[in-house]
Amino acid sequence: MHPDHRVWTDLRVWAPAAHRVEVESAEHRMPMSPEAGGWWSASLPTRAEGTPYAFVVDGHGPFPDPRSPWQPEGVHGPSRTLPPEPFPWSDQGFQAVPLGAAVIYELHIGTFTEGGTFGSAIPRLDHLVELGVTHVELMPVAHFAGDRGWGYDGVALYAPHAAYGGPEGMKRFVDACHRRGLAVLLDVVYNHLGPEGNYLAHFGPYFTEHYSTPWGAAVNLDGPGSHEVRRFFLDNARMWLRDYHVDGLRVDAIQAFHDRSALHFMEELAEEVHRLGQGLGRHLVIIAESDLNDPRTTLPPEAGGHGVDAQWSDDFHHALHALITGEEEGYYGDFGGMESLARALEEGFVQTGGLSRYRGRSHGRPLAEPRGERLVCFAQNHDQIGNRPGGDRLGHLISRRELKAVLAVTLLGPHIPLLFQGEEWAAGSPFQYFTDLREPGLGRAVAEGRRREFAAFGWDPEEVPDPQDPETHRRSVLDWNEREKEGHREILEWTRVLLRLRNSEPDFRDGEMARVRWSDTNQWLLMARGRFQVGVNLGPGECVVPVPDSAALTPLLVSSGGVRWENGGAFLPPGGVVVFRTG
Repeated sequence: MHPDHRVWTDLRVWAPAAHRVEVESAEHRMPMSPEAGGWWSASLPTRAEGTPYAFVVDGHGPFPDPRSPWQPEGVHGPSRTLPPEPFPWSDQGFQAVPLGAAVIYELHIGTFTEGGTFGSAIPRLDHLVELGVTHVELMPVAHFAGDRGWGYDGVALYAPHAAYGGPEGMKRFVDACHRRGLAVLLDVVYNHLGPEGNYLAHFGPYFTEHYSTPWGAAVNLDGPGSHEVRRFFLDNARMWLRDYHVDGLRVDAIQAFHDRSALHFMEELAEEVHRLGQGLGRHLVIIAESDLNDPRTTLPPEAGGHGVDAQWSDDFHHALHALITGEEEGYYGDFGGMESLARALEEGFVQTGGLSRYRGRSHGRPLAEPRGERLVCFAQNHDQIGNRPGGDRLGHLISRRELKAVLAVTLLGPHIPLLFQGEEWAAGSPFQYFTDLREPGLGRAVAEGRRREFAAFGWDPEEVPDPQDPETHRRSVLDWNEREKEGHREILEWTRVLLRLRNSEPDFRDGEMARVRWSDTNQWLLMARGRFQVGVNLGPGECVVPVPDSAALTPLLVSSGGVRWENGGAFLPPGGVVVFRTG
């Protein structure tokens, strides 16, 4: 408490090259005091509803705080301090289940419900609990330009998006998840910032021209001033985990980190997360998205790795998708056939050093000791749906029977399974790429660039919706009434049955990779998971899956009435699934 009995907020900002930094609030503008290391500080009286403020750097600005906790007036508006009254958390003692036992559900707050807010999502959490989900994974929520967007163009990385409900709304959402036993993972983007409202360069050397990324200049992780740039992102990770009670982070596209430091940024980030978890007495995790197929991602530091808990495995998705749809465009050309899927289930990575036709070079390296709890696998996610021209879900491309087979392989496989919102009932809504950029010409440039990208892959650019059109966002909102409609209800019940089996039987969660038999000719697959055998027909015709010692196997689960026993094996119609238990 300040001597005059008002509540004050201490503000600090890093601006190492500045000669003068001022803080501007509604009442006045006052100079900040220089500190060691290029930092500047000042104290600001705080109102009960929070106080707006911004920084002026050498006469330029005002600019939002790089570490702004709240941007209620958008990316170009002033920052706002948080109300001094602490949030009444009710999740004391909550612990997330270990990743090896996790079922992850990826959702986008803006399209998960018609309301598109943290608050409107809370009543739907019971559905996830009943489904068998253990972890909710939020697509990025850091404040971005406009009201609508995927979140990967965030610029105020410390501020939950105001249109979603801001800081208060996010805390209520996480608290509600924990009360229901659901852990929360948050997707964070540290490899770039969005094109609108990014003012970091006015404060310091946050970016470097020595490297490039698909989104422009790379984040400065190893050049002059990089110690504070790294600290900016490390502190951001700590904030989400500590102040918002998030249970883990999913780090976007780590292949876009350019870092030649002796201590790689991902290793430092993983170390910070785990140390914080130990200090808080909570099981905190870090998951990486990477297309490198690099075993070092999840190896411990003492073995030369980054110490990340798990990584997304695109190889499983690509192998399954190419097989079930027959698509060969782009990276799918490196997959296809039962062998690719079998390798993903047995070895984790499919591409392990051989030639990638898509990349025109060798790619990947084998996992020395693959473990299922180190790999997050999926048949669908935001990228694989939303980066198709029309945002087509798998249910738009294949039959309901085939969807059942895909779900069985995904949810009963050796890895950590991930479902994308609505996948559990074969949602009819697409998930299209949408934006709400406000700077003149920027939205049009994004739309035209996206059409050029799809044209290069052989897609008709006229099929690509305009990201700026509000209808593109509206089409992507889930229709929860579908769950009770014919066809959708069947898929939902099948998903529940599969997750009930996975969550009740330790053999499906032991981390051991699967042992797989398969036929490329008839496209059947038999996956051994401890005492269980999962037979799946992924081909267009009927087949018989030979089951060894069928007399000693107890059938537990079949996907349709067309499954029967024939000639020492299981007769499966297209998309048919059967699960046996030995003994």
